[in-house]
Amino acid sequence: MTSSENRLYAPMSRAAFLRLAAAGAAGLAVSGGSLATAAERIRTRPIPSSGEALPVIGVGTSRTFDSGSDADSLKPRAEVLRLLFEAGGSVIDTSPMYGRAEAVVGTLLNQLDAHDKAFIATKVWTRGRDAGVGQMRDSMAKMHRRRIELMQIHNLVDWRIHLPTLRAWKEEGLIRYIGITHYTTEALEALAAVIRAEPIDFVQLAYSIGVRDAENEVLPLAADRGVAVLVNRPYERGALFQTVADTPLPGWARALGCATWAQVFLKFILSHPAVTCVIPGTRKPKHLSDNVAAGRGRLPDEAERREIARRWQEI
Repeated sequence: MTSSENRLYAPMSRAAFLRLAAAGAAGLAVSGGSLATAAERIRTRPIPSSGEALPVIGVGTSRTFDSGSDADSLKPRAEVLRLLFEAGGSVIDTSPMYGRAEAVVGTLLNQLDAHDKAFIATKVWTRGRDAGVGQMRDSMAKMHRRRIELMQIHNLVDWRIHLPTLRAWKEEGLIRYIGITHYTTEALEALAAVIRAEPIDFVQLAYSIGVRDAENEVLPLAADRGVAVLVNRPYERGALFQTVADTPLPGWARALGCATWAQVFLKFILSHPAVTCVIPGTRKPKHLSDNVAAGRGRLPDEAERREIARRWQEI
């Protein structure tokens, strides 16, 4: 584990939250890092531009998959992907910006013989057309892919230059969907401007129970324009777990079918009708099992969303 991961996970006390699940997580057992039964698969939502069903829980690889290629490093990450696929998930979000993450994903998909189960979302993150083409081809080579499901322009870097290339690649069948991304609230206006001006398939942005700025404009706009939404930073890089570190899971959360705080956070996000998929990053199988549980069962309705938001302000 890197020092950054130590800082990321140490204060969360997430193991304590997982222990709360023992009394009531229907169909889920965290035992040896695997699902106990072939329980209910996670729900899906349609990609607006195509109607293709996409599982609502995926996995992000920033930091968590930037690892060595030795067996000890690969084993838990392989289990994360195996559990994702077993639960009916498919979305793996990565980037050239994430160190060795793309290469690790490619190695693990080969190891699991699971290329046909994966919906790969990666990114172009450089300036200039030729540099972008080279970077995207390098990503495909690292992940041993002839086609990428979703190619995104990372943090809108040189998006006007890259977008025509992405359209050409989509026409050629090298990629299936086109998207744009950012992780800051300051960039939401820029994301909205691109959605208004250009036909794209996906937008990726930060959204959480504590950071809800995307609700003001981008989420309604995406729904109106038929753009799928991937949500990053659903736990605000662990800050939400720090907030509730001394707060037992309340009865109202259990009444919504949540066995852990992680499930509260994810179900709140997924209860927004514009959200297509949320991609929490993890390298730990038990956390992946916790995450996918949020994709099962019912989601809060609008009245419950408002109540959850109100109660969150009281914590």
